[in-house]
Amino acid sequence: YHLFWNFARMLSKTLIYGMGFRLSFNSDQSIDPSKSYMYCLNHASFLDPFVLIALSKKPIVFVGKKELSKIPVFGFLYRRTVIMVDRSSFRSRKRVFEIAKKRLQNGVSMAIFPEGLVPTEEVVLAPFKRGAFSLAIEFQIPIIPQVYYDCKRFFSWDLLKGRPGTLRVHQHNFLETKGMSVKQDMDALKNKTFNILYDDLVNDKKYMKDTNRKI
Repeated sequence: YHLFWNFARMLSKTLIYGMGFRLSFNSDQSIDPSKSYMYCLNHASFLDPFVLIALSKKPIVFVGKKELSKIPVFGFLYRRTVIMVDRSSFRSRKRVFEIAKKRLQNGVSMAIFPEGLVPTEEVVLAPFKRGAFSLAIEFQIPIIPQVYYDCKRFFSWDLLKGRPGTLRVHQHNFLETKGMSVKQDMDALKNKTFNILYDDLVNDKKYMKDTNRKI
């Protein structure tokens, strides 16, 4: 999997830079290569997973919609780095958690877009689902809140709005889950992560100016 991850990073960087984008990464805390993490980031664009793959030297397993696996070229990479879920099926969602647990036990990190969807243009951040936070607490791994300001500004699902530019990413201080319980602490952890991402986005002038966002 490590060999494939290196290939995925090379392909992601080629795609990003080949389309005229540049990456600007600001991190408040550094990754410990010996640890597993749960990445939680806002979902704004087709580019989001490619940006995270390009930035991460350590392998990450994503959880995502199975429909995206049908996209040419992208689908090839997607099927090999993503645990696919049919959100309309309880059986499919249960299977995702079973696979995710096995991956976390093997020491890899995970990434989940906690919104569970790509919100419409005017929405800053959609409400978070609980899955990422349940897994993070169960395995006592830190949450990494990441904010993507520009993917939707420069490459939204409306292809007529795309343009080259610098894709800024802010990696916040990690949220520890040691000593937490799913029953008692999950909702508070979910809300804290949501507020970190939301506050960062609404305070970014470029992000708010470029689109008609609702606060």
